[in-house]
Amino acid sequence: MDYLLDTNIVSLIIKNNDKINNKVYQIKFQNHKIFISCITYFEIRRGFLALDAPRQRERFNNLCQDYQIILLDNLAILEKAAEIHADLRLRGLPIQTEDILIAATAIVKGLTLVYNDRDLLRVKELSLENWVTDN
Repeated sequence: MDYLLDTNIVSLIIKNNDKINNKVYQIKFQNHKIFISCITYFEIRRGFLALDAPRQRERFNNLCQDYQIILLDNLAILEKAAEIHADLRLRGLPIQTEDILIAATAIVKGLTLVYNDRDLLRVKELSLENWVTDN
């Protein structure tokens, strides 16, 4: 099983969260792959541009060298995102566009999304793991 990290999980890694860092180490030791979405890259990078946080920026840059960043270069991801958006809207359960794009990336690429955002539980077909609350 390979993993896509949601933005809030990447943020916890940057903040040096022991529980998340230990889980990342276990996953890498088991030879599973970990990916980051270009949407997560955008969300984290825009936050750093608004703050003076050189240490966190350096940790993020190192993290981006360790994990492949998945680009939105596949029309299937955008098609899936549109389907997710429509489904959630029809059910009266909208979520942020960034979360929809990250979820669509995980579904299309066959990845388990590592999250700590309850909104993602609304997305059908999405394989999820919460490394913050799970043991």
